[in-house]
Amino acid sequence: MEKSMRKSTLILAIAPLIFMLGACNNESGKTKAPTNTASNTEAPVARHTLNTVNTVKKRGKLICGVSGELPGFSFLGTDGKYSGIDVDICRAIAVVLFDNPDAVEFRNLNAKERFTALQTGEIDILSRNTTWVLSRDASMGLDFAPVVFYDGQGMMIRKNSGIKSLEDLKDKGICVQTGTTTEQNLADQMRKRNVSYKPVVFEDINITFATYSEGRCDAITADRSALVSRRSTLPKPEDNVILDELLSSEPLAPAVKQGDPQWTDLVNWVVYTLIKAEELGINSQNLAKFSTNTDPNIKRFLGTEGNLGEGLGLSNDFAAKIIKNVGNYGEIYDRNLGKNSQLNLTRNQNKLWTKGGLLYAPPFR
Repeated sequence: MEKSMRKSTLILAIAPLIFMLGACNNESGKTKAPTNTASNTEAPVARHTLNTVNTVKKRGKLICGVSGELPGFSFLGTDGKYSGIDVDICRAIAVVLFDNPDAVEFRNLNAKERFTALQTGEIDILSRNTTWVLSRDASMGLDFAPVVFYDGQGMMIRKNSGIKSLEDLKDKGICVQTGTTTEQNLADQMRKRNVSYKPVVFEDINITFATYSEGRCDAITADRSALVSRRSTLPKPEDNVILDELLSSEPLAPAVKQGDPQWTDLVNWVVYTLIKAEELGINSQNLAKFSTNTDPNIKRFLGTEGNLGEGLGLSNDFAAKIIKNVGNYGEIYDRNLGKNSQLNLTRNQNKLWTKGGLLYAPPFR
């Protein structure tokens, strides 16, 4: 009896403690469970709530951010029409969505506002001679598509200036556009050479080149392709030369907002289609001849066999539609930048990998 009473007393004594511990555990569980659930699900939900394809289709057109002021890349002509390699990338995307290369609204953006426009959803894609760099890729909420033009930063000076190298620019004024990797590259290269200089900085690329044209700076730096393009618009292009020295490597690529894997895949494979078409020897002029080709690789690529388009939410003949309306990469390059353009830029590293260049597309299978 005495033992029983002692046991009962002990149980009564520790019962409140057990109750309190249980309550704490329950409260902790109630508090932590929702927190853990939220932390585990919020990020994925945020990443996958975007559905750009549906948004674009409901709108009835693609909104594409471009420069609009750089011949060869994106330029608004006097006829009110846009042209350029960046423009044609967007037209190719419009083809697979609407079967219409003209279902695009182009929006001119300067270098400083381009990323904000993409991040806020003002545009669906940024196709604006933009360099793919780690900081932009990792911290700005962007996904870059494959490179469409391999470039390098150059320096343009007046032919009669006596300037032959970057070292000759000591204490000289150099025009450069702010909000670009160009500005940082210039600072890095001049610091590496221990060469002091006077940066003449503007946000607007037109003002930057106008300032150089007016003789208010001794040199101007930009991507070499941009220098070639802009030189053609100067009063006396032949009086200006581009130095042989390169300040950097500049892989130019379209970009989309991070968080929509379907849209990213679609844009990526549209670019790859342009490259692969050239590799296979298929262009807008001979496309019809390939419709009866028996090569399994070509049949899959053109959609006469297999169902590759389904994985992208597209018709299986999406590649054929692109080639028919826009052409392959080589055609796009030649008419905008190469031998059929005023710029007449040689392809160099922008050749196919099979011809010593850097352009390469994964297999279509």
